[in-house]
Amino acid sequence: MKIFPAIDLIDGCAVRLFKGDYSQKTVYSTNPVEVAKTFVDAGAEYIHIVDLDGARDGSNANIEVVRNIVKESGLKAEIGGGIRSAEAIEKYLDLGVMRVILGTAAVTDEDFLKAAVRNYGEKVAVGVDIKDGKVAIKGWTQVSRLDCFDFCRKLEDLGVKTVICTDISKDGVMSGTNIELYKELSQQFKMDIVASGGVSSLDNVRTLAQMNMYGAILGKALYTGAIDLKEAIKIADGVNK
Repeated sequence: MKIFPAIDLIDGCAVRLFKGDYSQKTVYSTNPVEVAKTFVDAGAEYIHIVDLDGARDGSNANIEVVRNIVKESGLKAEIGGGIRSAEAIEKYLDLGVMRVILGTAAVTDEDFLKAAVRNYGEKVAVGVDIKDGKVAIKGWTQVSRLDCFDFCRKLEDLGVKTVICTDISKDGVMSGTNIELYKELSQQFKMDIVASGGVSSLDNVRTLAQMNMYGAILGKALYTGAIDLKEAIKIADGVNK
């Protein structure tokens, strides 16, 4: 299983939100590039970046920060937040990111989603942010009527390869991740599924790896010291080998 240490960006800083609430923000670093370098030192190969400004308002306000993270860390990066046009996809791919993550636009603009998958293939992933079984959009500030499993089924039918699934109720809470949700998703779909939200212990990492999840995103647990990134990578690499 692949481990994706995360950097969430607001105003160029590395932050974490509590349950996706922009009013409950903790700034962990004003230098995200240095944070990314600590991930490299721990043995990371990948990084998950979210432009929270973009997720909320559709801008690409932190693109220069993303550029510097990718360039100076050398990590294989996936980036989400505010990617709602082909131009935005091209901008990020030109920076050298491994893949872009569509969120709101995947829900609200099916034609755009289809074109993105057709034109960029595996370089396009979709973020499925889940609140009470429904898909949330616009930086989690709105909840659609879409059932998360129905939406994932549609994504698989459209040829989406990778899905990042976040249980919003678990995000930033440090209460453990939603193992049952990921078990059900992995049983129902053949897509590569990345678990996100509430992965707060090495036991969580071990359990997800034993379920043959494609990946897991580590956020607040890294910043608080609840999870040692080096140990998490070692566990994820060792399970099922």
